[in-house]
Amino acid sequence: MSWNSFGRVFRFTTWGESHGPALGVVIDGCPPGIALSEGDIQPFLDKRRPGTSRFTTQRREPDQVRILSGVFEGRTTGTPISLMIENVDQRSKDYSEVAKAYRPGHADYAYDAKYGFRDHRGGGRSSARETAARVAAGAVARLVIPEVTITGWVEAIGGDAIDPARFDANEIANNPFFGPDPQAAIRWEALVDGARKAGSSLGAVVACEASGVPAGWGAPLYAKLDSELAAAAMSINAVKGVEIGDGFGAAMLSGEQNADAMRPGVEGPDFLANHAGGIAGGISTGQPVRLRVAFKPTSSILTPVKTITPEGEATEIATKGRHDPCVGIRGVPVVEAMMALVLADQKLLHRAQCG
Repeated sequence: MSWNSFGRVFRFTTWGESHGPALGVVIDGCPPGIALSEGDIQPFLDKRRPGTSRFTTQRREPDQVRILSGVFEGRTTGTPISLMIENVDQRSKDYSEVAKAYRPGHADYAYDAKYGFRDHRGGGRSSARETAARVAAGAVARLVIPEVTITGWVEAIGGDAIDPARFDANEIANNPFFGPDPQAAIRWEALVDGARKAGSSLGAVVACEASGVPAGWGAPLYAKLDSELAAAAMSINAVKGVEIGDGFGAAMLSGEQNADAMRPGVEGPDFLANHAGGIAGGISTGQPVRLRVAFKPTSSILTPVKTITPEGEATEIATKGRHDPCVGIRGVPVVEAMMALVLADQKLLHRAQCG
């Protein structure tokens, strides 16, 4: 069985391939009466769109979204919302060698082993192109949670991290890396340029914070807010690690260091720390919800790598075509979208149980 849907009440299903005529998403469970137009979705797709700088793939896709259903006279009707994004700049011939051998680190072999064949044109469903549909769905989800502000940024590229003391949220939109540290962004230019010119790629760490999440969203066990966020983030192409709050760093703290101490506040407790990332026992505490995601280096590279053919013969492969030298850069709007989708779902779940 193939799983292409995510969510419980606010549920979305993505469809389409990297080199097919189009891709898109169907959203079910969106409340009726919400004002929605293509203009509410397009700005987020523009953040993820390829070809916006020399640091991303040079595939030229306008990523113009069309609303096909679920909206009447500018408002959601409560019926499924279908969104479509056309593919207009495919170069399937670039993948002729991929048809003859597996790309190490990519899903080529795994797809072949599962299905008995694969779409080698860009990787089909395993391509990061699929995430455009998620970003479109995430834009709709944001309208369900207007009380929440979601901000994502790149924390590190190729092991070179920002200086937290220089964190400036206003800088995130001022450079092509979504970097909050302008000095790190300057260093990253040379790093990513070097990887691209060498025919290689780099990994990245993306962070995301949601402020304005009220206390109470989530569930104690099998719909924990943090487990849903972890599943959502791990479903993103090229993601290999997720942390909530301090994550693995919490394992190096003592109990008193890790405790998010509380004092009396005007509207609930004042927390003196947020090691838990705004979630305790699977339920939001009212603090900012914090998530960190590790993206591996792009697997499609020009540097020759040892591999095998579908017949099991030894060979090497150097992947031609247009690929991101650091896929984590354009991963920022995708992580933001998955945060929004999970929070919208959890808000509706909370309302269903607790009113």
